[in-house]
Amino acid sequence: MLNVPLATFNTIVLISSSVTMVMAWASLMRNRFGTFRIYMGATILLGGVFLVVKYFEYSHHFESGEYPSTNNFLALYFTLTGLHMLHVFGGMMVNAYFLGPGSKQWKTNPEWFINRVEHSGLFWHFVDLVWIFLFPTLYLL
Repeated sequence: MLNVPLATFNTIVLISSSVTMVMAWASLMRNRFGTFRIYMGATILLGGVFLVVKYFEYSHHFESGEYPSTNNFLALYFTLTGLHMLHVFGGMMVNAYFLGPGSKQWKTNPEWFINRVEHSGLFWHFVDLVWIFLFPTLYLL
């Protein structure tokens, strides 16, 4: 019923995004703002890839006539993955803020900025960790 290869690809995408998030923070710790921008941009891009893949996965379900009302499993699937996607999107928005207008803090208060990026990274890792539990629970069991 679910596309395991597509979900596996999405898992790799999210784990990669956690790596780029760490590298973004580490770049700031090494006083390399330009490198931070590259890694943070990659993190946001990978989050977008995850959402696009989920869009195609959802589209396939809807085209096949599979909705949350079809059965309890799909109701759970759409609820859990939908909430997860909202959190991915929220994390992308926060990271985009730090990549864009929030990056002004780098010049005025770099310690504050590094701290906030670290907090954003912790949220991002938590969202990835939730997927690490959702993937086997929904797709492999």
